[in-house]
Amino acid sequence: MSSPAPKSPELSDKSKKYDRQIRLWGEHGQTLLEAATICLVNVTAVGCETTKGLVLPGIGGFTVADGSTVKEEDLGNNFFLDPSYLGKSKALACMQLLQELNPDVNGDYVEESADYILANRPNFFDSFDLVIASNLNEQTLLLLAERLWEVNVPLIYCRSLGMLGTIRLQIREHCIVEAHPDNRQFDLRLEHPFDALREHLEGTEVTSKVPWLLVLHKYLNVWQKQQTDGAQTPRNYKEKNQLREVIREEMKTDEENHEEAIKAVNTAFGAGQVPKGLKAIFEDDACEQLNKKSNVFWIMAKALKHFVTHENDGHLPLPGVLPDMTANTDSYIALQQVYRQQALQDADQVYHKCQDYLKQLALPADSIDERSVRLICREAAGLTVIRGTRIAEEYEKSSRLLPLVEDNEMQGNLTAYNFALRAYERFLSECGNIPGECTVEQDIRRLKSIAAKMLSDLGMHASISDDVLHEICRYGGAELHAVSAFIGGCAAQEVIKIITKQYKPIDNTFIYNAITTESVTLKL
Repeated sequence: MSSPAPKSPELSDKSKKYDRQIRLWGEHGQTLLEAATICLVNVTAVGCETTKGLVLPGIGGFTVADGSTVKEEDLGNNFFLDPSYLGKSKALACMQLLQELNPDVNGDYVEESADYILANRPNFFDSFDLVIASNLNEQTLLLLAERLWEVNVPLIYCRSLGMLGTIRLQIREHCIVEAHPDNRQFDLRLEHPFDALREHLEGTEVTSKVPWLLVLHKYLNVWQKQQTDGAQTPRNYKEKNQLREVIREEMKTDEENHEEAIKAVNTAFGAGQVPKGLKAIFEDDACEQLNKKSNVFWIMAKALKHFVTHENDGHLPLPGVLPDMTANTDSYIALQQVYRQQALQDADQVYHKCQDYLKQLALPADSIDERSVRLICREAAGLTVIRGTRIAEEYEKSSRLLPLVEDNEMQGNLTAYNFALRAYERFLSECGNIPGECTVEQDIRRLKSIAAKMLSDLGMHASISDDVLHEICRYGGAELHAVSAFIGGCAAQEVIKIITKQYKPIDNTFIYNAITTESVTLKL
């Protein structure tokens, strides 16, 4: 009779509740999420949907800021307002209904508009990890964006109007350690084996039960002896085929590890070099010139650079991660231990260099812990730094905008719609009413005039078609909850990326047209 399978360790209540998302961003990502606080400025359907996407996975806390009250027209497009709140504070209604989704999240509200807060206590926003704003007029948007840029608080600005939606991320600098690339290449160092790996490979007999990596190493040596030019690894399709044939000639039937070795010929070589993106980080002024205010990311990046340049012959620290392989348990674990031990040694050297830099800068030794260094060493090949632009720059003359607007054929009408939405916001500031709400034809003319002046001020010889402006006015300021839910879901995803410092967020504008289901990401 077979023995019962071992029981899996008991999960805590929190782990059970958030199990699926923890599989995406790990316990450390969840911890960062639960420690974060955000502010929602302006209660709209898209704003509520964005916040919903953060309350459900367990954001630490949220504050809703809105000085208006719930009206009849609000009930038709926002599921997070109900008739019992008619005439009451929108901020209160939104906060209470959102908090019902997850009692573990702290909710708060302020019955003040963004304009009032910016005029009377602008430092209100300074303590938040991120601010979400939606459907503001141009003047309020620019004031809020400038204030947040000054105090280095990221801003996600969402627009939802009829069948159109946009997301704009404003962030000064965002350093990503865990980028989670789609096609991660395992760093096996077969072409430059470290001492412990060389000893293991040469001291282990190759059988049908060992991992394919040992098989590939054995026949790589055979292939190398056949090369008259002294090549150490196959460099092109022809040479890779030659190596595959060397393995096939010696392979017996039903040797899975040999089959896996043949498949791995394409991907087993070439990792461990410094990629272009990491080289740019190493050459960045922030990495070269550390100071007391330097982000710990840059201190670790400089230590990493020192290790690569001076201690590891130009190679990255070993990640110590192996792919799955068909093998008996003992031989796979033995190989795994070789890689893990070397990865720990590499990370330890980088950690000690970090401590040297902290000492030179008179910063506390615990500013950087060993776990963070091990993580950055494991993910070194994918390190990414995003430097954003101010929203206000879009309203100034910029060469970056010119090709985007004048190349509407490439981008479809999405760029034109984005500009039309900006003209809509200026209309709100200048005219004080929503275009298309009352006198449609008159508002279309005024909106067209505003759009033309905006483009002229930017030095652009382009125009927005009447059809696009008619579409904007036709909506009369209305949000469709389905579109707002889509944009809100996308925006919440970007917020989580920023807070957990994992995955690459948009850089920096996302535009969506629900009529044609087209979308585009632009850097404005």
